[in-house]
Amino acid sequence: MKGVLLAGGTGSRLHPLTRITNKHLLPIYDRPMIAYAVEALVKAGISEIMVVTGGTHAGEFLRLLSNGEQHGVDRLCYAYQDRPGGIAEALGLAERFVGDDPVLVMLADNVFGRSIRPTVEAFGTQRIGARIVLAPVAEPEHLRHLGVPELTDDGKVVRIVEKPTDPPSNYCVTGVYCYDPSVFSVISTLEPSGRGELEITDVNNHYVDKGLMSYDVLDGFWGDAGESIDAYYTVNDHVRRQGVNLD
Repeated sequence: MKGVLLAGGTGSRLHPLTRITNKHLLPIYDRPMIAYAVEALVKAGISEIMVVTGGTHAGEFLRLLSNGEQHGVDRLCYAYQDRPGGIAEALGLAERFVGDDPVLVMLADNVFGRSIRPTVEAFGTQRIGARIVLAPVAEPEHLRHLGVPELTDDGKVVRIVEKPTDPPSNYCVTGVYCYDPSVFSVISTLEPSGRGELEITDVNNHYVDKGLMSYDVLDGFWGDAGESIDAYYTVNDHVRRQGVNLD
């Protein structure tokens, strides 16, 4: 399985911190944020990784990560997204890197307390379709800013709703997605959303409609360090006190 880390975007929700750097280069406890995402993939058994970034600070990722050897990466590649075109568009830049292999896509501002290896192993058995990671969220007002799955009584995903006014469940879709190689054919059929981007929720709903979507429910901490200044410091506090990517 190949790994793709998405580390672009303007980081506007972390202004003014991100006026001087890419948000994924901001510190989380004692390391840059991107280092935890690389560690998450390596600990999950993924050693071929592409980092997709953009903006004026893209070169700093090369300075920081180099060829990935010091981080346990066997092969580290880079791609540049020249405009904010959405998560699905960013993933599309990795098509030649991924080739005919399955791929795990991770938003590099997502931080997990436990290793994501169980999801990687489960998808290795599944082999086709898609697999996502859900996290329980108690507050409806928080869910209204996230992607939320609608589930049947027996636990199947019916659809995923982005930023719902009336959340259909108490779970959100975190920033880890596993796909078979057909995902790039799916991306090529997408139309931009109202905000002019190719949406990863549309990709996921394609697999839902085909009956090829599976999921795992998160065990332990999950934080989106790019969601807000408060969320950024919540993630910092958790990493400092309890660590992340634990087996």
